[in-house]
Amino acid sequence: MDDSFAIDDVVRRTGLTARALRFYEARGLLAPLRTQSGRRWYGPADLERIHRIVALKKAGLSLAEIKRLFDRKPIDLAALLSAQRERLVQQAAEITEALTLIDSALSRVGRGEPLDAATLCSLIRKGDTMMTDGQQAWKAVLDRYYTAEEQSHWQAAMPGVAPFDQAAYHAQWQALGRRIAAKLPLDPASDAALALVREWLALLEPFTRQASPMMWEGASRLYADMDNWQGEADPGFSKPVWDFIAAAAAAARKAGKDIGPLPAFMTTSA
Repeated sequence: MDDSFAIDDVVRRTGLTARALRFYEARGLLAPLRTQSGRRWYGPADLERIHRIVALKKAGLSLAEIKRLFDRKPIDLAALLSAQRERLVQQAAEITEALTLIDSALSRVGRGEPLDAATLCSLIRKGDTMMTDGQQAWKAVLDRYYTAEEQSHWQAAMPGVAPFDQAAYHAQWQALGRRIAAKLPLDPASDAALALVREWLALLEPFTRQASPMMWEGASRLYADMDNWQGEADPGFSKPVWDFIAAAAAAARKAGKDIGPLPAFMTTSA
């Protein structure tokens, strides 16, 4: 296996997480060699396939579409690439406009001229439109599950959420997700399961306070379908963890137990 790599080496070479690599394998996109102990080894062909997956995802294809492409099944590739091209052209125009504005501002600063409030506000707005790779990944997923009206509904509610450190908040979800996964399998009707549900809803509380029926049902629909997008965006927990929490919450509510903070339009009664 001189020309093969362990999963940790592939993570360093590709920038992907081990979780994403395992997910791609579960979806039939990768098939690394396995030792008798179950350890994965990736050869040159596997690395090339991984780079193709990453490139096709950046081109706007979902994992299901990439699988169909790899399996040489029919796919409307022209429509997919045209839509992605349109999105990139729009982003390029936004970036060009933002760069022009920044260059103008720097020129004025260099001449010792003060920047007016309108120019500063415009710069801030342009900066807000530049998304990270993670944000773009989430947007691609959300666009498949929420209409423009539903996304506007979410955005209108977000000002009610107090400012927070997104990286730290995501780390909290990852830590909770790992702890729950380590306890599975676990009886959803047990006291231990109820304690985990309460932790989950306590962490979700800032958003729960703002949730409408449309938002709550849409989020439940999104996460129930995690099998079709997990590995594209990272919520901090796996599908088995989500399924367990959903089952444990349903069991506790049916038993009339307090499961923690819920949206105002819901009650804890069965």
